[in-house]
Amino acid sequence: MLDQPDEIHALFKGAPQTTEFKKLRKRLVRQTREAIEQYGMVPDGGPKPRWLVCLSGGKDSYTLLAVLHELQWRGLLPVDLLACNLDQGQPGFPATVLPEFLERMGVPHRIEYQDTYSIVMDKIPAGRTFCALCSRLRRGNLYRIAREEGCSAVVLGHHRDDILETFFMNLFHGGRLATMPPKLVNEEGDLFVYRPLAHVAEADCERFATAMKYPIIPCDLCGSQDGLQRQQVKAILDGWEANSPGRRQVMFKALTNARPSHLLDPDLFDFAGLSLDPKN
Repeated sequence: MLDQPDEIHALFKGAPQTTEFKKLRKRLVRQTREAIEQYGMVPDGGPKPRWLVCLSGGKDSYTLLAVLHELQWRGLLPVDLLACNLDQGQPGFPATVLPEFLERMGVPHRIEYQDTYSIVMDKIPAGRTFCALCSRLRRGNLYRIAREEGCSAVVLGHHRDDILETFFMNLFHGGRLATMPPKLVNEEGDLFVYRPLAHVAEADCERFATAMKYPIIPCDLCGSQDGLQRQQVKAILDGWEANSPGRRQVMFKALTNARPSHLLDPDLFDFAGLSLDPKN
């Protein structure tokens, strides 16, 4: 990747020139492109797709935005991209940060204000976690915006570690083997939901966004709550990773290598229909 002023997207201008950062940047672009191709996020033929790229202002969504625009800039992602931030009315939310940043970067965008914070605070009893309702309200608004903007997909910044954490949350608390898929169709059947960072490590997102000095906005609504199930699972995974470096990647690989015949779900495998070979 060249770094002449006219040969990079504005989101990458001023990028560090260290060998370490260049390797990080190359890895992010490669892993994102691999996920897009592996899970068929860009259909062959037909009209050019338009994606609604959801931008929270966190490290993950900044990484997503930058890498997608880099791929588009290089002619490797034949889609139109529309960045979208949903301002949910959280007290103290810096409402001007993202519009100013996106304008400066020349990124097409839409900023939407919907006070879902008040709804969450009204509906959730004191001491309970906000995440489920907050997420549901946010998702509904993003689907609506995607339809209004003629987008075929809502694109989220969930990474490899989010996917692993969700798997273990479902395992420990939900009694099922499931996680965030890289690609799905919404319940209404009219929109795709994509996670192009599915192969990307959270630590790489953090290194990248920090090195690029993007204006990070913390989530003060759910991030300020202690004892969340996701935080507990994250702590477990951190401990495993510390004791056995690379374990996260091994576990993630397992999610891509499921064997229904070696699990216990009769809806996935016909155990009742198994028979012996009469020749033996």
